[in-house]
Amino acid sequence: KIGELPTGWRVRLLCQQHVCPLPSLFSSHRGGSDHGMTGCNTIGVSRPESAGPVSARNVRRLLSFQRYLNSSQFLRGIPASDPLSYILDDDYTGQAKLMLEKVGNWNFDIFLFDRLTNGNSLVNLTFHLFNSYGLIELFQLDMVKLRRFLVMIQEDYRSQNPYHNAVHAADVTQAMYCYLQEPKLAQTLTSCDLLLGLLAAATHDLDHPGVNQPFLIKTDHYLAALYKNSSVLENHHWKSAVGLLRESALLSHLPTEDRSERLGSLILATDISRQNDYLSEFRSHLDKEDLCLTNGGHRHFILQMALKCADICNPCRPWKLCQQWSEKVTEEFFHQGDIERKHNLEVTPLCDRQSNSIANIQIGFMSYVVEPLFLEWSRFSDTRLSQTMLGHLSLNKQGWKEGRDKPDATNSRASEEQRTSVAKDSNSRVLPQGSKGS
Repeated sequence: KIGELPTGWRVRLLCQQHVCPLPSLFSSHRGGSDHGMTGCNTIGVSRPESAGPVSARNVRRLLSFQRYLNSSQFLRGIPASDPLSYILDDDYTGQAKLMLEKVGNWNFDIFLFDRLTNGNSLVNLTFHLFNSYGLIELFQLDMVKLRRFLVMIQEDYRSQNPYHNAVHAADVTQAMYCYLQEPKLAQTLTSCDLLLGLLAAATHDLDHPGVNQPFLIKTDHYLAALYKNSSVLENHHWKSAVGLLRESALLSHLPTEDRSERLGSLILATDISRQNDYLSEFRSHLDKEDLCLTNGGHRHFILQMALKCADICNPCRPWKLCQQWSEKVTEEFFHQGDIERKHNLEVTPLCDRQSNSIANIQIGFMSYVVEPLFLEWSRFSDTRLSQTMLGHLSLNKQGWKEGRDKPDATNSRASEEQRTSVAKDSNSRVLPQGSKGS
């Protein structure tokens, strides 16, 4: 196991795998198909760094992999050389392990977990879920390749993005796990479904530039040209994920089948511009009561809907988490608007800090995007978790309205008591998460 190797050997092993990078889908990213598009306008969005044995990207991966090994050494029983760091590392690792024992709780605080794991929340959480489901043993995954693959995923999320970063990916992966544990899914999903579902959640926003598709199109960004202005970001996330799978050779020993297409189909489902298409199909299935999860196509569709829910579930979290995510996504929106204004481009209404507020953005998002989706999900999976999510959604929307309208202190205190009541209920261990409350 890599954790049992001396530090020098660990770094050498990783270096050997980097000096001959495998072919991938993007020349400017990892050697692929958008080569030669250097004339494209990329206002405010940096181009992926070029591949190569001494690229800045690979150096960051080496350092990140070493950081991950050091920060998680107690998970593998390796003592630290510094007695003080031994005590601190033991304390933080112990708390992180305790959190992982409750990874299926809806009030899981991914921000705290990220701090406890030294910024390695996506790596640690995804590895834990792979291990919990027995996917490592079942698919005979190489531990070194798996850890390296997860570190590459984490590093290819842009940490400068306030919202679309590795912590968001970890949060979506944790939410996806909660949905995979729901009775209808847990009883029917295959191991391949679980593997693809977790991979899609972890990579669904890979290398997100921090701006939306209309911005890429109107600035003639090379990605918009590459994907012909259709699901530009989602196609990029998918192809980036496939590139990392090839580079890491994590699944190279398994039959290819249609794995890449199925992974892409899941990631493409997160395109918010196609929300109504998926929602209409979901509603139609529920109205006809014709969903049969022994059918592979129907299971895949439910995985798509689960990932869509996981991707936009922030308003359904407890208020403390909902508020933090709302602030982060609005910061990213407003940053795009600032770039647009600076370069005399039409400012996207949602991104205009001069005419918008967090509260108004969130109220609209909850009312027209989140609530319709989660109401249909609760029809499909009428469980305690679904009712908890809808309860948080209602109270959080009320909270944003109160913040906007500045209510009196009495109403504010009453609302806070309601939120606390829902939070306690969502953390209750009296009923399993998939059970319906009485």
